[in-house]
Amino acid sequence: MKKIVIFGGGSGLSQLLKGLKQFPLDITAVVSVSDNGKSTGRLREEFKIPAVGDITKVLMAMSSANKDVKDVFNYRFKDDSSIGNHSIKNLIMAALLDLKGDFAHSIPILCSLLDVKGKLLPLTEDNVDLIGITKTGEEIVGEEQVTKSRRTIVDLKYSKKVVVNQKVLDEMKKADLIIFSSGSLLTSIMPHLIVPEIQEAIKNSKAKKMYISNMITQPGETDNFKVSDHIKVLEKYVGPNIDVVIANNKKLTSSEKILAKSEGKDPVQIDLKELKKLGVEVIADGVAKIEDGYIRHDSLKTAYLIFSYLMDGE
Repeated sequence: MKKIVIFGGGSGLSQLLKGLKQFPLDITAVVSVSDNGKSTGRLREEFKIPAVGDITKVLMAMSSANKDVKDVFNYRFKDDSSIGNHSIKNLIMAALLDLKGDFAHSIPILCSLLDVKGKLLPLTEDNVDLIGITKTGEEIVGEEQVTKSRRTIVDLKYSKKVVVNQKVLDEMKKADLIIFSSGSLLTSIMPHLIVPEIQEAIKNSKAKKMYISNMITQPGETDNFKVSDHIKVLEKYVGPNIDVVIANNKKLTSSEKILAKSEGKDPVQIDLKELKKLGVEVIADGVAKIEDGYIRHDSLKTAYLIFSYLMDGE
């Protein structure tokens, strides 16, 4: 069975995993733990724990539990209650961290409860904050603050040295394919790639490296970005090591464009000539769809393209 290791966080990674779990693959999802917004931020502040929100969101995507069980775990209390806006899954993960002391002993229990297929690993057990550095050298502390700043961020760092989860490095050594999922470059993908140990492991890995390109730009982060611009940001940290990219070539309908514009975003263009210069293979297909009122990757179709790429490489 082919082994893939996927780096990401939040909605982009969750969407991809919903499709990948349908295929005969050995999947390890690696999730950053620096989110400090909403329910996760409040739990971090109160209990001095790493971020749990992206981890529980990804676990739900990997879960094979029935709908009623998922509905309970996804239930979020109303804002006007004493535990307003906290989801059951976040509260359970916080409780497990309090009982067991770390993710290594907590995540397997939640995986068992949710009948999770595959492995999920936090990048680190450390409680750290992401810091964005602007063109003028100003430091913006906190993942949520970086996202909301709408400032041009030229670099990222953590509030302290990160101790990488050794299991992540071990899984990377065994991987046939390393994937950087779609999602925010600054707050979903880069939090992994700014860590020196991860950079080194990627450069030394014999696995192919794939990027699932974002389909629309993100205001303040990737305005006017084409596919190659995303690749260049990744390779700033990992060197010329991106082998292949999956990119959307489906033209958005008028209603989809209106939705994208309402979010202040534009379609990401595939610039083949520049990608060829970078030596990156392009798998272009219509992977865009409207789901829950958002433009998302078609999880099953994207997963099929990934699986086909792996099988064709044999």
